[in-house]
Amino acid sequence: MGNNQLSAAKKAKNDEFYTRMPDIENELRHYSEHFKGRTVLCNCDDPYESNFFRYFALNFNHLGLKKLMATSYCGSPIAGAEYQPSLFGDEPDAPSRHAYKAIVTHVEDTTGDGGFDMEDVKVLLNAPGNEVAELHGDGEYGAGDFRSRECLELLDEADIVVTNPPFSLFREYVATLVEHGKKFVVLGNKNAITYKEIFPLLRDDKVWLGFTSPSDFTIPGEGTTKQVNGLCRWYTNLDIKKRHEDLLLYRRYKGHETDYPKYDNHDAIEVSKVADIPEDYYGVMGVPITFMDKYNPDQFDIVAFRKGDDGRDLVFTRERESTTVFSHTRPATAIAGLFNNPKDTMVNGKSKYARITIRRRPSR
Repeated sequence: MGNNQLSAAKKAKNDEFYTRMPDIENELRHYSEHFKGRTVLCNCDDPYESNFFRYFALNFNHLGLKKLMATSYCGSPIAGAEYQPSLFGDEPDAPSRHAYKAIVTHVEDTTGDGGFDMEDVKVLLNAPGNEVAELHGDGEYGAGDFRSRECLELLDEADIVVTNPPFSLFREYVATLVEHGKKFVVLGNKNAITYKEIFPLLRDDKVWLGFTSPSDFTIPGEGTTKQVNGLCRWYTNLDIKKRHEDLLLYRRYKGHETDYPKYDNHDAIEVSKVADIPEDYYGVMGVPITFMDKYNPDQFDIVAFRKGDDGRDLVFTRERESTTVFSHTRPATAIAGLFNNPKDTMVNGKSKYARITIRRRPSR
């Protein structure tokens, strides 16, 4: 599944791309210490089908969870429903369907086979201390919609949210988590880095990227997996070792200046690959958005430019200290610290893709 398919799904609000268990395991193994004694919410996840729910149920005792909660937005065939609409679907002719919440406070191997499968889920949710109940919505939002009143009440109860939210609602979804002060580990499109609602969170060290990039998603109803070719990222605000690791730099600017041309409109050099960031250059650089995979705020600053009276660049400023943006950037897309307008990324008359403007911090 390439970028066109992800974009088409976004437009159609058909966001039911199921995350594979190996991809969940590969990422969440880095966060184990954060889950002990915590309440985890998977609020875009059918408890009967979601691998997120299954992961935390399997590892409930190992992680030392206090509580696991999950909410679904549509019926599940395992739960008995016969219809699977698109996420938050509103089809007028759709058959009756149900959304559920599941709350788990105790987990054991109920079938005695040493594993945990969907049969265990059925038994688990009927065990003493656990609960499964229907969700009803609130008139404004449908049953199981993360924005509904009953789902927000569960969100307020949670410590950490972990899920694959709908890409078409990613901006609003993350804004909801931030508004409610929640810790989270969630999947999103790589290009969400450039969203005006998301980039400031990354820039201001309120959100950062996780460790891995899922390689495939499962398409419900098709029984197949489709490649996403690194187009997705994990977004989190849980502190992780990765964001404190320095990016090792091997290239040099001195003697190789022609490899680093300046932008036509700004006093900054173009660095076309993250691996090519020079270790001896302390001016402003424009780097690909994949830089955020390696961003250490102790090693680099994300910067903007301050303009003089004549409209020319004077000096860069740390974005934490200024919200001034390039004067000729379109107001609708202006984001300090990001070249997201073709005029900003011109090198010898040719425009580059979006660039993040950075400067190395002095050696520590």
